[in-house]
Amino acid sequence: MTDFPKTYDFNERELKWRKFWDEKKIYESKPVPGKKKFSVVIPPPNVTGILHFGHILNNTIQDIYCRWKRMQGYEVCWVPGMDHAGIATQVVVEKDLAKSGKTKYDVGREKFIELCWKWKENNGGVIQQQLKKLGASVDWSKERFTLDEGLSLVVRRVFVDLFRKGLIYRGKRIVNWDPVSQTAVSDDEIFYQEQSDKLYYIKYLLADKSDYLPVATTRPETLFGDTAVAVNPNDKRYNHFKNKEVILPFLNKLIPVITDSCVDIEFGTGALKITPAHDLNDFEVGERHNLDAPIVLTKNSKLNENTGEFEGMDILEARQRILEKLKEQDLLIKVEDYVHNVAVSDRTKAVIEPYLSEQWFVKMKDLSYPAIDVVKNGSIRFFPEKYKKVYFHWMDNIRDWCISRQLWWGHQIPIWYNKKNGEMYCDVYPPKDPENWVQDEDVLDTWFSSWLWPLSVFGWMDAENEDKNEMLDYYYPTDLLSTGPEIIFLWVARMIMAGMEYKKEIPFRDVYFHSTIRDISGVKMSKTLGNYSDAIELMEKYGTDALRFTMVYLAPLGNDLLFNEEKTQIGRNFVTKLWNAGRFLFLSKNNQPVSNLNTTNEKSDLTDQWIVSRYHSTLMQMNRYLEEYRLNDYTKCLHSFVWDDFCDWYIEILKVKISNDQKNAYNILSRAVILYENILQLLHPVIPFVTEEIWHLMDESRNEVSLSLQRLSSVSKSEIDENVETKFETIKEVITGIRNLRINNGIQPAKKCNVYIKSEDEEYKTLIIENEEFIKRLCNLNTLNVKSTPEKDTQFSSTVINRYEIFLSLEGVLDLEKQSEMIKKEIDNLKNYLNTLNKKLSNENFLNKASKEIVEKEKQKKEEATEKLEKLHKLLN
Repeated sequence: MTDFPKTYDFNERELKWRKFWDEKKIYESKPVPGKKKFSVVIPPPNVTGILHFGHILNNTIQDIYCRWKRMQGYEVCWVPGMDHAGIATQVVVEKDLAKSGKTKYDVGREKFIELCWKWKENNGGVIQQQLKKLGASVDWSKERFTLDEGLSLVVRRVFVDLFRKGLIYRGKRIVNWDPVSQTAVSDDEIFYQEQSDKLYYIKYLLADKSDYLPVATTRPETLFGDTAVAVNPNDKRYNHFKNKEVILPFLNKLIPVITDSCVDIEFGTGALKITPAHDLNDFEVGERHNLDAPIVLTKNSKLNENTGEFEGMDILEARQRILEKLKEQDLLIKVEDYVHNVAVSDRTKAVIEPYLSEQWFVKMKDLSYPAIDVVKNGSIRFFPEKYKKVYFHWMDNIRDWCISRQLWWGHQIPIWYNKKNGEMYCDVYPPKDPENWVQDEDVLDTWFSSWLWPLSVFGWMDAENEDKNEMLDYYYPTDLLSTGPEIIFLWVARMIMAGMEYKKEIPFRDVYFHSTIRDISGVKMSKTLGNYSDAIELMEKYGTDALRFTMVYLAPLGNDLLFNEEKTQIGRNFVTKLWNAGRFLFLSKNNQPVSNLNTTNEKSDLTDQWIVSRYHSTLMQMNRYLEEYRLNDYTKCLHSFVWDDFCDWYIEILKVKISNDQKNAYNILSRAVILYENILQLLHPVIPFVTEEIWHLMDESRNEVSLSLQRLSSVSKSEIDENVETKFETIKEVITGIRNLRINNGIQPAKKCNVYIKSEDEEYKTLIIENEEFIKRLCNLNTLNVKSTPEKDTQFSSTVINRYEIFLSLEGVLDLEKQSEMIKKEIDNLKNYLNTLNKKLSNENFLNKASKEIVEKEKQKKEEATEKLEKLHKLLN
């Protein structure tokens, strides 16, 4: 005989069901011709990563949709995988080497890559185990890694194809140089933070030293790379300097004064030093004016051989020495405080150096046009829609993509150079005489493999072979991409471009941008700020289901999620409520298997009709919310139905029914148990562990099957009866009104009372009489009288609810003075409320601007409040 424990041991049960799902291969998928499919590719987490709240929210969202679709009868394929995380992994392995006093150069490239693979096998993939702990229903048999042999081949094929199309080129451009990781990073891999700095005003003397041009800069250490000083052509202050030359401090060489409309007249002095090799805007000015671009910094942020006596100094030391020298030569005019935004590497947190470097680029403009069209025409839908505007702005102003990285860990660029004549060779495979060639040392940007992810995970190789690929043909395009809005450019846009270029088809149909998680005061969570909780610890403390439910419950579409540990109690309390309801039903059915239950012998009453109607209403709501990606509304509607309707009302009334008819208890329970099992199905997508556990406890014959594979019941609109729901709401109002009267008057729960209900509506009287027994039992009443009211001389407490007046007899239970004070207080509150309504309805501005419906609604409120006030005065008298 199965036991239903009093408390739910989530840690033990979660481990059991993870093992069960894995061993039974519940979530493995294969193409089934003719069957509807639902496919998702996981945003591949970094191999160095660990599960944080963003992962929990995003993967819970994906899991909800995969489980929901699976239970609707779809063939669901959710592909997991990991990203090789070029910079992050190389930094970790280099740190390990540094502990033994070595660098990557000491061991060499081949050995270093071996160490990276070894680190990946021994330490990487922790996050995949944590995803299993989360209950992610992915198909682990299809797990991919961006450096897998097959995926690497795809990356090389695409590079070669784009190169041969003329869409990949090599050129000198200003890049975002990370001096810590020693590589270029893209615009999307940096962030800006405010920094207090200094603005230095320096004299640039005319060639004859008769005057000087005052130049303001935050970076005096780069002046060795200046090749011009620019002023705005409309700036009349410097007309006499235009087309002349000035002396570059220290180097004493002449550089031209040029005019360019990019110069901001209001910034500093309006004269701008142009350093083409170390500033993007300066580089573009230099291109327009055909200026040289000497590099004056090394790749590790020291001054180089072009800086004379300052060679070898780091930036801050050199800056201080340069300022001292400028002061000595009377070339430093003044120094001002200055606050500006500085670019920082997202990965290493190093200050980014704009650096002129030879890199590989992809021409993006032509690739962007089809990707813009499919979002414009609705082939791809964004949720929320506001991100379409962000997407179009970026796509309309797209720049070429710097795809080369100065790393060793990653996809090495498939370009070889002939050792003798410098000839370039580009192919998927190396030259047949490799001894005569040397391969380009750079690797590709990690995102170059990620943008092919929806294609490569299903085995796409090239256009010639795609027709032979059963998986690709069945699962592509995928149906949902759930991701953070911060990588809309890094990943989402590029995947769309790749899909349209290589399959002439979208890579996914819907894109859901999940909430950004912040602490309760709205600050983004960060270990540095100390407002960050460990997600795994919370799962072990409150249960995985509790955290999953809470995160989705708090995540409104298009808005931030405000979270702290205390909030996890929302999910924990809900799981406990569900557990207790299941335990009551289990114990009440005396271990009878659910398969034996039926409702054919049990006549349904108002409460049964109501709960069935509410169930189908909730199911319809749930489906609509999920289709519209309103996930927090989905969890809230389920929370309301399960907690309020099913547990607090239906089960409490069920207890009364069983108490009144013990012999028929089995038949009375049948409907409740079957409905409860349907509720487990509705909740399974968001809280899979506890629902699987309860579903098996309810019937031990299910030990070889999973709730995950049960067919979700369909909405039966014929079972939805608004009239029934309205009637039951009336019963709830009466019960709640009586209970509130008892509480407000301090009447002990065990003390029985007498209640009178006055109503002019005969239909309502009949409704109350038909449900008199439930009302009496749930409110602990001796009598419930709807045919008369209490005598004037008796003491009573009363309240007005819609078309009812409820009188609670206080004979022998309470003092009349307390009741009078309560009514007076209610009258005062109602007067204040009416005063507010009157002010609003006499406000011409409100009446002119508000819609007719809103004005009518306010008038109706006033009418109802006035009527209630009159009744309260009568009651007081």
